[in-house]
Amino acid sequence: MKHNLPFLIKLSLLLCLSVVLMSGCKKDESPSQGADKSTDEKTLLIGLIPERNIFEQMEQYEPLVDYISRKTGTKIKLKVLTRYGNIVDNFVALNLDGAFFGSFTFALAHAKLGVEPLARPESLDGVSTYYGLIFVRKDSGIRSAADMKGKTFAFVDRATTAGYLLPLAYFKDNGIRDYKAFLKEAYFTGTHEDAVYDVLNKKADIGAAKNTVYYEMAKTNGRIEEELTVLTRSPDVPQNSLAVRSDLDGTIKKMLKQTLLGMHNDEDGRMVLKKFGAKRFIVTTDEDYQSVHDYLKKIDMYFTSSEYGNGP
Repeated sequence: MKHNLPFLIKLSLLLCLSVVLMSGCKKDESPSQGADKSTDEKTLLIGLIPERNIFEQMEQYEPLVDYISRKTGTKIKLKVLTRYGNIVDNFVALNLDGAFFGSFTFALAHAKLGVEPLARPESLDGVSTYYGLIFVRKDSGIRSAADMKGKTFAFVDRATTAGYLLPLAYFKDNGIRDYKAFLKEAYFTGTHEDAVYDVLNKKADIGAAKNTVYYEMAKTNGRIEEELTVLTRSPDVPQNSLAVRSDLDGTIKKMLKQTLLGMHNDEDGRMVLKKFGAKRFIVTTDEDYQSVHDYLKKIDMYFTSSEYGNGP
């Protein structure tokens, strides 16, 4: 037994050391598990309506959501939606938490889903609204609604104020009840940008689009000013606002809203706003969209599912 004593002592020490090491491993695992949990926190998915091509959309909005993420500590991922008309279906199917809605798409999503507006941008000129334009080529000979008979019209999408509701109201104001019979052809381009290009390149005789896209394009494409002319415009409606689902966590809603409304007071925020093309964000409420509802009543149109197909 005496000869085995050193061995037993060594064995005991080895066992004790093993226990200590195992305990240490368990303690080390806890922080890493906590870290994994934090990285698995929910990412907010925010949709973008397809005003322009996907690359331009992402270039404009990514710096903004990156700023919001840094300030709120909330991960945000952007998703450019393929069409205006099925935005409600996409909002549900993609489990979106919010979206930068146009005026009509907000009215639609608010009626169907109860989304809540938070804030919208005010331009560098201090404007927080937009309006729709109807335009033609200067050499088309079209100067009135009567001149459009037998011509081709490029709409944007059924769920756009500028790209569809304006033309419908324009036709109604001019006694044209059935534009499909009046025109040779009417089709949807999918984006405001493409509606402008289609008229510019003579694919369509007449087009409709929102003024912000039209005039932004004109800054870099001299042909728009030289070859196109605007026939009429719509009343003002709210600029694209961020609206979120009604059951989104209240703390997150508050952080998103406060971050947007306060970013013009922060140097980093002002730089992001400048890239975005805005002076600041302002509070937006349901009441701001009354002009859209008035428009819908004027043209006897409301939120029936049959109004939102792909074709005219």
